[in-house]
Amino acid sequence: MPFLDDFFIRALVGGLGVAIISGPLGCFIVWRRLAYFGDTIAHASLLGVALSILFDTNTTLLVFITAVFISIFLLVLRLRGDLAGDSILGMLSHSTLAIGLVIISFMTWIRVDIGAFLFGDILSMSKIDLIIIYVSGAVILVVTIVIWKPFFAITVDEEIAKSEGINTRLIEFVYMVLIAATIAVAIKLVGILLMASLLIIPALSARNLVTSPEKMAFIASIIGCISVCLGLYSSLNFDSPSGPSIVVVAFFIFLLSRLLVPVYHLVRDKLSKES
Repeated sequence: MPFLDDFFIRALVGGLGVAIISGPLGCFIVWRRLAYFGDTIAHASLLGVALSILFDTNTTLLVFITAVFISIFLLVLRLRGDLAGDSILGMLSHSTLAIGLVIISFMTWIRVDIGAFLFGDILSMSKIDLIIIYVSGAVILVVTIVIWKPFFAITVDEEIAKSEGINTRLIEFVYMVLIAATIAVAIKLVGILLMASLLIIPALSARNLVTSPEKMAFIASIIGCISVCLGLYSSLNFDSPSGPSIVVVAFFIFLLSRLLVPVYHLVRDKLSKES
């Protein structure tokens, strides 16, 4: 594909793929108030990056394995019930980030651009990265569709879902794996520190615009794609960092959704009264 020889086009194609994946998953993060969970898994991915450098293996694979391991560890601690959920997330989030940084600091024989991992380096995306994003993304979306109804049932009322025979622990674990996989393939886009924002902000914006769960997932993906496009073009024109630029655009879209929707409803109600 000759058009993929341009680094900016590769960045755009890769960013759109990640945005499409992130939309539906981000909706569940918003509905279940799991924002801190997304941050924890994202921060834990730095440990995976450090291990991949140490053992000279594929970064995406090690990040995914590390994120899944942290998810399992989190579930085990939650099942024990002697620690509050937010305390567990806070501990794992900062501990794994710190361990990753310490491991990288010890590897003095290797020069590591830690900023690229923390804030993204989407413009260095390769064709192999695009293949990983779209193949993994297709699998993630298929699994998301499969667990959509049972996970939504858990989100509405976990006790009723259990009484209907839904294995809530299994569904939650599958969702954690999907988040881990998404973060693993998306690190190059906005980086470890900003990845959770790409999951959360478009979903929050979509919630301001629609009420249907399916429509919210679709609109969240669309908003994510718009954020990627405008963020990359603003980065190109203003020489700003690409990952943060994407998040800034997503944030402004959120502000617009909060400001303009009430105005729209006000005008609509006024027109309906006049007619």
